[in-house]
Amino acid sequence: MKERYERWLQKYGRIYKNREEAKYRFGVYKSNIEFVDFVNSQNLSYKLTDNKFADITNLEFTNTFMGFQTRSHLKTRFSYDKDEDLLTAVDWRKNGAVTPIKNQGQCGSCWAFSAVAAVEGINQIKTGKLVSLSEQELVDCDVKTGNEGCNGGYMEKAFSFIKDNGLSTEKDYPYKGSDGICDEDSLKNRAVNISGYESIPANSIFTGQCGKNLNHGVTAIGYGEDSGKKYWIVKNSWGPDWGESGYIRMTRDTVDKKGTCGIAMQASYPVKG
Repeated sequence: MKERYERWLQKYGRIYKNREEAKYRFGVYKSNIEFVDFVNSQNLSYKLTDNKFADITNLEFTNTFMGFQTRSHLKTRFSYDKDEDLLTAVDWRKNGAVTPIKNQGQCGSCWAFSAVAAVEGINQIKTGKLVSLSEQELVDCDVKTGNEGCNGGYMEKAFSFIKDNGLSTEKDYPYKGSDGICDEDSLKNRAVNISGYESIPANSIFTGQCGKNLNHGVTAIGYGEDSGKKYWIVKNSWGPDWGESGYIRMTRDTVDKKGTCGIAMQASYPVKG
């Protein structure tokens, strides 16, 4: 275990401030690895690994990286069309509508990354141009609607902000991973706008156990099927060394209409005229 830990330290360049912290983090790492090895011994449809989060506790992880806030009321014009024939698989990465994996860092801004990824996609679909947009603008400037920057927020409120104001590019308003003051000088050339948004009512491949107490925002960028197992392709915001190069495939068409990990409970998407 010690050798495995030393390799992990070297891979991620982890340095601790004193021996006490190093000893504590090794204990956390050891506990997490025991869980990883146990899950992997079950021969499930997915595998766990000791990624860059392996030396932090579940509580530390939740407090730092889970920033999605749930909503209580749902108004939508969305409707399911059961008569429409769907393709067996769709992957918007292959159609040029998905920017590279990003990293939210030590900031609970997953809601901003989820909203921005969706807007980047609909903008490319409508205009043919894939533009990396600014999560930091939402963190700094979308603060009057109930969104709280690194302390969490809502994708729908981010969509409303973008509808009313537009959104700058990542180049013009780069990500810092911390709460800041809205930089008005960077907002003069907002690059993308949307017409609004719609909410969707509840209706290797991850099939594991997880709760439905929603606390994280992601973006579904496609779906497919592998050996008879249907899945969603989900873009995360924890960097490219998490999951499958920053993505995860999650079970689709489950008996539970809320979906795996509640993925179908409070879904929404932007629209662009």
